[in-house]
Amino acid sequence: MKSVNKILVSTSSSLSASFLKSSYSHKAIVRTPYHVVDPSPWPMIMGANLWGVAAMFICWVNQISFDNLYWGIPLFVLTFYSWVRDIINEATFQGFHTEKVQSGLTLGFILFLISELMLFFSFFWAFFHSALSSSVEIGCCWPPVGLECLDWSKVPLHNTALLVASSASITLSHHYLQWGDIWLAAATYIATLGLSVMFIKNQYEEYAWSSFSISDGVYGSCFFMLTGLHGLHVIGGTCGLLFCFIRMMLLQFSSEHHVALTLAIWYWHFVDIVWLGLFFIIYIWGS
Repeated sequence: MKSVNKILVSTSSSLSASFLKSSYSHKAIVRTPYHVVDPSPWPMIMGANLWGVAAMFICWVNQISFDNLYWGIPLFVLTFYSWVRDIINEATFQGFHTEKVQSGLTLGFILFLISELMLFFSFFWAFFHSALSSSVEIGCCWPPVGLECLDWSKVPLHNTALLVASSASITLSHHYLQWGDIWLAAATYIATLGLSVMFIKNQYEEYAWSSFSISDGVYGSCFFMLTGLHGLHVIGGTCGLLFCFIRMMLLQFSSEHHVALTLAIWYWHFVDIVWLGLFFIIYIWGS
């Protein structure tokens, strides 16, 4: 009887050992370079917040009181902070952003830039259509009769120099980071932020000095739509660069791993290229 019990115990132990070995073998564990994101409440909350912000904008345009919709702004900020905090934890501290994930993020950002380019292309199309086939209502000429255009050799030329210089300085900062010199990278980065703030200030003053508004015919609509949309992109790009600068000073970027900074620099170069098109088409050729 004892021998039978020994045989049964040894058989069961060997079966359990073989089962555990097969369960924890490399064939049983599914390994993937992709990041399977945990369930998150932030997309749904962000959607509700964006609805509130959109409702505020609609009420503002139609001159309707929107005092009860101010909740959308603080909730938007808190949700954005929480969502970005989770992404930073996953990328920097948990190591979920593998090379495959980084390539996917890069491809998605490239597609985003292409969609942004198509957005600007649609407004450039409207400008060219109105300029090359001027209607009778605007005097069959371009710019329309009675409209005084802005001098391209003053504020627009200064803004062009600012953006080109900022594009060069942020590229230099990126190279310093890749070379491991964090202090020179920070110095040139601060110069980029200063140039971007000066650009926004000049653009605001240009709007204040302009002799026409967005309601002054098709020229005013196209001019303020293109330059205003570009100005919003400059503000967004500046916020992105400032966010990456804070992360860089917190030593969350290394010389090899700084995908967020690379994408922010790409976005800034995109903004710079769009402005060159605006400068030569809107300010020089179109005026």
